[in-house]
Amino acid sequence: MTDAKMIEAVVSAVLAELQKGGAGTVPPSAPSQAAQSGKSLPDITSPEMRGEPLLKAEDEEGLRRMMSRTSARIGVGRAGTRLKTQTLLTLRADHAAARDAVFLDVDQGMLDRLGLFTITTKCADRNQYLTRPDLGRDFPPESLEELKKRCTPGADVVIYAADGLSSRALEANLPDLLPPLMEGLKSRGISVGTPFFVKYGRVASMEHIAQALGCKVVCVLIGERPGLGSAESMSAYLAYNARVGMPEADRTVVSNIYSGGIAAVEAGAYLAELIAKILEQKVSGVNLKK
Repeated sequence: MTDAKMIEAVVSAVLAELQKGGAGTVPPSAPSQAAQSGKSLPDITSPEMRGEPLLKAEDEEGLRRMMSRTSARIGVGRAGTRLKTQTLLTLRADHAAARDAVFLDVDQGMLDRLGLFTITTKCADRNQYLTRPDLGRDFPPESLEELKKRCTPGADVVIYAADGLSSRALEANLPDLLPPLMEGLKSRGISVGTPFFVKYGRVASMEHIAQALGCKVVCVLIGERPGLGSAESMSAYLAYNARVGMPEADRTVVSNIYSGGIAAVEAGAYLAELIAKILEQKVSGVNLKK
C-alpha cells in the first residue's frame, strides 16, 4: 500500500469512528467500513459536526451551548501534544475555503440573475489585484465611459458590488441583500442609480465612481478578507459626497454581513435606513450622528 493510500485509509477510519461516536483506536492498516462500502464520509465542516465536543466535560450541555455561540475552536481536546485528526482536517478545510474565496471569481450566473453589468479596475488579473492595491482603487478610461453610458448621473444613491477579497461573500449574501436594500430606498422616495459589479475592486474605488456619476451617496458591497472562522463575510462602505483622496474617517462601514453575523436581509433593510440618515444629515463617517 502506498503512503497516499495509507493516509487515506487512516483518515477514512477516523472519520467513520467519529460518525459512529466511537472512541476506540482503529489500526492504520484497516480501511474503514465507509471506504469499503463506498458510502460518503460525513462533512466535518457541517454545523452538526462542528457542534460536537471532542473532549469529555463535566457540563457537556454547557459546553455544547458555548460552542454554538462562537466560531472559536473550543472543546476540541488533543491527542497527546497534537491536535486531534478531526480538528486538523477542519482547519485545513477552512483554510482551503479561505483561499478559494480570495482566488476564485464571482459566479457570473449570479451577476446575470441580479442584472448587474461589470466594469473592471486597472488590475489585469487576480495576482495583480492582490499585489497592487493601488490599481484596484482606480479605473481605466474605458471603464468609466462604460459606467457613464449605462448609468443615469445625479442619482441620490449609487450601489455597486465589488469582489474585494472574497468572491464567496458576494455569492452568499448579495442575492438576499440587494433587493430589500433597493426596495427600502425606493419606498423612501430616494432615487437609486443602476447597480453594477466591479471586478478587482477595492473600497476606495467608490471615490472615482461617485465623481464619475455625480451621486450624493455611494455604497459598495464588498467581500471581506476571509479567515478560518468564515470565508463568506461581506461589508458595506458608504460615503456622502465621496471624492478622490477623501479621509477614511468620512466612510461609514457595516461589517460582518453573513449567516453568523448580520443576516443579509436584515442588513439590506438597515442599510436603507442608514442611507436615509446620511442623506438627511449630509455627512457620513465619524460625523454621522446615530
